[in-house]
Amino acid sequence: MDMDVNMLFLTLLMCYNPYVFGLFEDINIEDYLSPDLTDFDLDISPRRVPRQVKSMLTKETKPHIQELSVKTTIISRYAFTAVSCIMLNRHSAAAEGVFQFLIPKNAYVSNFTMIIGGRVYPSEVRPKEKKVKQGKGGEAKPKNKETGEQSSEPEVEVFRMGASIPGRNRAMFMLTYEELLQRRLGRYEHVTSLRPLQLVSRLSVDVTIVDHSTITHLEVLPLRNGKSNTAVASGASAAKTPAKPALPVSTVIKQNKTFCRITFSPNIVQQAKITTSGMLGEFVVHYDVERELGIGDIQVLNGHFVHYFAPKDLPVVPKNVVFVIDTSASMLGTKIRQTKDALFTILRDLRPGDRFNFVSFSNRIKVWQPNRLVPVTPLNVRDAKKFIYMLQPTGGTDINGGIQTGSSLLSGYLNADPDANHNTVSLIIFLTDGRPTVGELQSPSILSNARAAVKEQFCVFTIGMGNDVDYRLLERMALENCGMMRRIHEDSDASTMLKGFYDEIGTPLLSDIRVNYTEDSVQYVTQHLFTNYFNGSEIVIAGKLTNQSADSLHVQVTASNSDKSIVLETDVALRQREVETERHVKEAAAGVGSGVTGAGTTGSVADDFVERVWGFLSLKEGLRSRLKSQTSREREGYTQQATNLSLTYHFLTPLTSLVVEKPQVLADGTMAEDTPTPTPVTTETNKKAASANELSDETEGEEDTAQSLHLKKDQPGRQSSTVTKTTGKVVKRPAQKSVTISKTSADGDPHFVVEFPLSKLTVCFNINGEPGHILRMVSDHKHSGVTVNGKLIGAPAPAGSHKQQRTYFSTITIVVNRPKRSYIEVTPKKVILDGRDRLVLPCDTTVSVESGGLAVTIVGKSNVTVTIGGTIRFVILVHQYKNPAPYQRNHLGFYISNSKGLSHDCHGLLGQFLYEEVGLAELPGNATATGDNSTSSRSPILKVKGRSVPVVQKTRRIYSGRQSVDCWFARNNAAKLIDGQYEDYVVSHLFDTGDWPHGSNGA
Repeated sequence: MDMDVNMLFLTLLMCYNPYVFGLFEDINIEDYLSPDLTDFDLDISPRRVPRQVKSMLTKETKPHIQELSVKTTIISRYAFTAVSCIMLNRHSAAAEGVFQFLIPKNAYVSNFTMIIGGRVYPSEVRPKEKKVKQGKGGEAKPKNKETGEQSSEPEVEVFRMGASIPGRNRAMFMLTYEELLQRRLGRYEHVTSLRPLQLVSRLSVDVTIVDHSTITHLEVLPLRNGKSNTAVASGASAAKTPAKPALPVSTVIKQNKTFCRITFSPNIVQQAKITTSGMLGEFVVHYDVERELGIGDIQVLNGHFVHYFAPKDLPVVPKNVVFVIDTSASMLGTKIRQTKDALFTILRDLRPGDRFNFVSFSNRIKVWQPNRLVPVTPLNVRDAKKFIYMLQPTGGTDINGGIQTGSSLLSGYLNADPDANHNTVSLIIFLTDGRPTVGELQSPSILSNARAAVKEQFCVFTIGMGNDVDYRLLERMALENCGMMRRIHEDSDASTMLKGFYDEIGTPLLSDIRVNYTEDSVQYVTQHLFTNYFNGSEIVIAGKLTNQSADSLHVQVTASNSDKSIVLETDVALRQREVETERHVKEAAAGVGSGVTGAGTTGSVADDFVERVWGFLSLKEGLRSRLKSQTSREREGYTQQATNLSLTYHFLTPLTSLVVEKPQVLADGTMAEDTPTPTPVTTETNKKAASANELSDETEGEEDTAQSLHLKKDQPGRQSSTVTKTTGKVVKRPAQKSVTISKTSADGDPHFVVEFPLSKLTVCFNINGEPGHILRMVSDHKHSGVTVNGKLIGAPAPAGSHKQQRTYFSTITIVVNRPKRSYIEVTPKKVILDGRDRLVLPCDTTVSVESGGLAVTIVGKSNVTVTIGGTIRFVILVHQYKNPAPYQRNHLGFYISNSKGLSHDCHGLLGQFLYEEVGLAELPGNATATGDNSTSSRSPILKVKGRSVPVVQKTRRIYSGRQSVDCWFARNNAAKLIDGQYEDYVVSHLFDTGDWPHGSNGA
């Protein structure tokens, strides 16, 4: 294959997600583009393939999955997963290729891209709009019946996309998703669902775990059946049950102290021995890490922190628990039997200090021990078993009556003896398999009654069994009363799952946990107040650092234990923690030494993982708050907040849709030349209520024109190749000439330069900002719709410098509000363009992109030019170091090349001067000031906006040091030169488009 085309497709793979290239780098693009249609590309000799398997392959009518690769990188409990699926259509006619993959309920899809017929079809995350009636287009359909599997733990959702594959051609589907692993029962669990519905020529799972702490426990389970969590037979050897569960066939584990890599790659014969249906089951990894004593583990990176708190070896807090059990007629049979089995086991696990009671509800309410909670004694346990044994399902479902009775029982006990609530944990465990059919039927009234009965005195934990449950009601009831909800699917082992859920909450170690940080050093901190901490779980908090120059962060944890109050506090050395976090991120990117290699695929994945943990937690918190909001205004506020976070991090959530273009294939099996139409991707979830990743059907009437990618050679004088997504044709075009840029800029430490053409003067100033601060550079949101913000990153000052630290721009965002909202985010490593389509372009590749009135041109490892509507142009210089000194950081420089489209009301650190005239006051006599050392006590005076600003003459180097410019320098952080103060230009986040809030300051 021509080398230019090969490089082109490598670049295309890098364009559609910040970490796609790293996670998909093992894909052989040449194999993808040059299919051998007589070969299934098996990773085993055809002579070793049994006749039955060969027969199955040759008789396949739907496209054959040649390769399914699932690569996960877990960095300090945050998991990035990339799925790559290559399908081969061996027939001459076009065929429908259906890609589907089960993702955990707790995860968010962050990217989906298809390559079909040599053309790339990226996805775009958009805010959800009003649903419209589904048309006859090529929209993906929900699917759960065909799969035949609905995983019970963890809950999963089916991501499904179908597309026509031209005759005798291949298609590649690439999906990425992210999740923060939750610690339960003393371990983290990562699950990869393998249900391709057919035998796969090359199947591989790669799980890499990198942690700041020592990995103390690692276990790979036998393949797990999704329904019952039982192991799937692995060939003939499965007939014998080994004392220790055997690893799934072909599994290889390599690990050292803080790093491990697990691979699972069964060939097609090994798959057939497990199952010929392609329903392999779940590949499950359990692990845990060493716990730091005291306040826990805090990691710092790029202006964000994440705090993991999981204390151990504490005495158990006694609990007061009321079990409220549904005994309506629908519980008859297996459900009630499994419920009774679980309750018998739970009774044995109650501790001597606990108090308990049982309530059963159907259309009648029964209380085992009226008006009291009883201690755990052999006699009480025996009597409770009799009560449970005698439960007989009958009648309807009075959910309101059940929760009211249980709450009244527990509340009465607590109020009768106030000391009983001292250093104890009180909770209700509520189980039902249906919807309310008796008594109060309206969910809002049931929820309101539950809040009034609970009165924030205890927590309510809800469990739903089966497919006919109002899970939204149960989830909201739990959220509003400091509990959590768990679902048990129809065919699951309910007894085991009920006992497992009780084990999670049955051992409280702390109550009323509060985590505080230095007040002026952090902002946007996620939930830091917790009602209870249960043994084997983990509290995770994340936030932004407002003062990254601070040497330390004071952390205080207060809580109650069984017999006392606990206060833990310490000062965390921020710079030391950041250095440690950066080191283990680099180890993740390099694949870690000590003999464990081959997993170095996480460079760009790891660079911002702490920020993405913050974004993930903030989004989850916003969605929870939205679910339990009491007013429409409150709900709208949380909706907007969660939507903004979803779009910022490109997450598919209940508030966003994932839209992807689908190719048009003609009747003769060839690709159509017309523009494909955008199609919303649809998933099917196990839940009947709105799911965490529910996808909408709306986008009818939305216009979406595909943009072109222009890949250019770095060598001058060479011509460039252009690949257009709509036609796939290669067109030769001359390389674009370089852009002339002005002196008005912010570059380096950062040094600001402002050119006043009308006054024929150049002024310069420094801004000594704080690392982590985001500065407003250009603000013209009301008029041209353009805003430019820059984020500062810190570095130690060079030896002998008068400064304590240096700051540079690490990220620059350009937000455009017309004709539709879009943005460009630039870092030294990548450019994210989110216009009509979302593209992620590496900064080391020369490429041009046009989308929706925006044009972005990247000259590899040099600069990025952004043109808006033809009348506004910004140039961003990319400064990268091969071997940086301690005081150097990869950073950006910002230059305004064309400001004609910006209004006269434009503001910002640079924008406020674009249409101003200034004057320089004459100095009497021979008083002059040159360089840094003035020969006179009097300095020149700059007149700007009626203000007098003392200045001295200096020389600044711009354009990466290639040009010198003489300028008049304003000292003291540009005091009196800029409107207002430094703090007025600090904004809350990179996409803030707020207006300038102040007028001009006085002279």
